[in-house]
Formats: sequence, structure tokens, C-alpha cells
Amino acid sequence: MPHTSAQVEPASETTGPWSHALEQLRLGDAAWADACERMSTNPWRSGVLPRKTVELISLAINAAATNLNADGTRRHIHSALAAGASRDEILTIVKMASVLSIHSCSLGAPILLEEARAAGVQPAPREGPAPPTPACDRMRELGQWNEAWNPFFELDPVWTDEFMAVGAAIYASGVLEPKLVELLSIAFDASFTHMYAPGTRRHIKAALRLGATVEEIMEVLKLCVAQGVQACNLAIPIMAEELVLSSSERRGIGQP
Repeated sequence: MPHTSAQVEPASETTGPWSHALEQLRLGDAAWADACERMSTNPWRSGVLPRKTVELISLAINAAATNLNADGTRRHIHSALAAGASRDEILTIVKMASVLSIHSCSLGAPILLEEARAAGVQPAPREGPAPPTPACDRMRELGQWNEAWNPFFELDPVWTDEFMAVGAAIYASGVLEPKLVELLSIAFDASFTHMYAPGTRRHIKAALRLGATVEEIMEVLKLCVAQGVQACNLAIPIMAEELVLSSSERRGIGQP
């Protein structure tokens, strides 16, 4: 993700991999570099979302369990704090980034049940009464229960309740306003490192219901696209180093 200061400060004052990569990219293709900078920094310039929200969403995309970009996570924590974010707000997003992993079960559990039925295999019968699942009940009360969770609740209600105890603590905290929670959830699910369509649709519906505008949701999607600049942050400096090494090798520099 572009370093956030690159969106608001002169190029001479910027730091971080985006600035470094952009400088090197301009040496080889200035026109494309300028076009890429305009596109990727647009959400910071458009004014549709508050700066703090832009930074928190960018943090979510970088810290997500499907991305785990350490450099981007650090930059956007720094910038979110500078924009007025609190420790609790940032910590809540990190918690949300962690529980994104539930989509492994959202995807896999229905397939497991379908294929087990097709193979004539039944789950082992449970003995005794159904176990209590207070955390799942709490998620339903909060309106955060997802019907896609029913298959793995059916397969393992005890573990599902243990997981939901983690999730319920996040959503019941009230640290983030509900609309922002949904915008963050859209970013987690729509990110190109995840692209989880059922969750993206569910959270877009919820965000609209909570008063988010079409323009605000589009800004979230644009921030997901801006994350693609990480390819330049990673590869352009490496390419520059390798070109220097290759040139030196061709000239025989450093050879015995």
C-alpha cells in the first residue's frame, strides 16, 4: 500500500517503500508511475471517507490473516494514530483480522457435509443433551450470526461456540460504530488476497442498511485495489538491485 504521507506531502518529504519504489519506477517509466500514483492515492485525496477511516481500512487490509503485510501494517498503524485513532480501535481491527480465518470453515464445512452424504458417511452420533452454546446465542442476539456458519455449528457446536466467544467479544465491545465495522468487513472480504464473495455481499447489504453510501463502499473497494501497489513496493527495488548486479557481472566487476 502506498505510504500515506505520499498522498499529502511533497515527494521530497515522503518515506517508506512506496516512495522508494515510485522513485525507481519513474526512472524506467515515468508516465506509468505517475498514472499509478494518481490511481492508488485517490482514496486519500477524494475526501469521501475521513482520513482516520481510510487508515483503519488500510490497516485492516494489510493486517488481515489473508495478507499479513508487516510493513504496511506498521505504516498504517502509525498513520491511524496520527489521524486520531485510539489503541482500542486499532486493537479491535487486529482482532477482526484474526477471526477472518473462520472462512476456512464457511467454505469447507458445507462441502464436507455434502461429500459425506454422497459417500454415505455420517458424523458420529452425540451422546447426551445438546451442549450449551452461549457465545453462539450471543452472536445471534447481536445480529452477527451468519447462516453460513450453520454447517460447522452442526458438525462441532462446542468448538464453534469457543470460536464465537472470540468473535462476540469483538462485536459486543462497541469500540467501533456498526457502519465502520461493516466497511472494514467489506475490505477484509473483498481484498484481492481473499475475494470471499458471500461475505462481501453480506457486509455490503449490512453497510447500506446502516446508512453507508454507495460512494463510501466504493472507496473501500478502491482501497483494496490500491493494495496492488505492494507488487511495486516489493519488486521494483529488487529489480533495481538485480539490474545493477547483472550489469556488474557483464562488465566482469568483482570477478577473480
